Amino acid sequence: MSLLEQTLSAINPELNHNAFAKAKQRLQNQAKPPGSLGMMEEIGARLAAIKGTIDVHLTNKQIITCAGDHGVVEEGVSAFPAEVTPQMVLNFVGGGAAVNVMGKHAGARVKAADIGVNYDFDPDLPIFHKKVRHGTDNFTKGPAMTREEAVKSIEAGIEIVNELHAQTPVDLLGTGDMGIGNTTPSTAIIAAFSGLSVERLTGRGSGVDDKGLAQKIAVIQKGLDINKPDPKDPLDVLAKVGGLEIGGLAGLVIGAAAKGIPVICDGLISTAGALIACELAPAAKNYLFASHKSVEIGHKYMQDHMGLEPLIDFKFRLGEGTGAAVCMELLDLATRILADIKTFDEVGISTNS
Repeated sequence: MSLLEQTLSAINPELNHNAFAKAKQRLQNQAKPPGSLGMMEEIGARLAAIKGTIDVHLTNKQIITCAGDHGVVEEGVSAFPAEVTPQMVLNFVGGGAAVNVMGKHAGARVKAADIGVNYDFDPDLPIFHKKVRHGTDNFTKGPAMTREEAVKSIEAGIEIVNELHAQTPVDLLGTGDMGIGNTTPSTAIIAAFSGLSVERLTGRGSGVDDKGLAQKIAVIQKGLDINKPDPKDPLDVLAKVGGLEIGGLAGLVIGAAAKGIPVICDGLISTAGALIACELAPAAKNYLFASHKSVEIGHKYMQDHMGLEPLIDFKFRLGEGTGAAVCMELLDLATRILADIKTFDEVGISTNS
């Protein structure tokens, strides 16, 4: 049995119903109008169900930013050159990126993972060295990668979770991405699964102009027409029009779910990975939180497809794991709302009229 098959079979489809019921009861009895803290109460109850206790502590928080390059960039779909991908990985290592600053504020460690960057990093560079290959092929000319490479990219993400968890058990995982041109395969993925028109799903990514947007739409449509990805086969979709870092992101979700770790996915690209994960393992959605609503048009349709409600809408469109970093603080707060707000009985307030 492969690592992917083993991990999929290890996902528990049932959360702790007893802890969830206790959490809902406590929230109902707290010294405030029932439900008055809205989604924060729901987050707290879900975390209780995942962790099996109403006193959840998210001590060890980790953000993994998966990086990969895309052959389709040669079709002019990005405002930035592919050389930026390895440069940004080095920036993550140096602590100078947005996700580094925001992750530090949230109390999370940030680490990059090379799943498919078209560059050879120093083996001693403190990243996860999980390169499957040096970027994908141009999917307007055939599949982005082989099916075997798609599996390897997912298994790379699983390996990262296993290695992290073996060192110090992870309490909360955030996913992020880096890869010039990766909004193009991400949009192709949701188009393949949803059947919606490419025009309806495609955004400007790194900031292409109207001409660039039209080119991007045409490129995605060509890739879908040539490769005909099968929406009933998530590995086929990933292999034909996806990306290596997207596979890695899917593996992070699957690996975390198998170990009972809640996951906050970031924007369009991270959610594309989560979508692949949930198509392969529907039970993984039990462990998944959507951090934010991206400016990228296709993101909403991904979240709708999975039935996920974003926690915030700050008009983000960066990626890296920045939305996940912000929402880690919200999940922290949700655990304290559940455990620390006193009930009417605990403070001696009578609710009898």
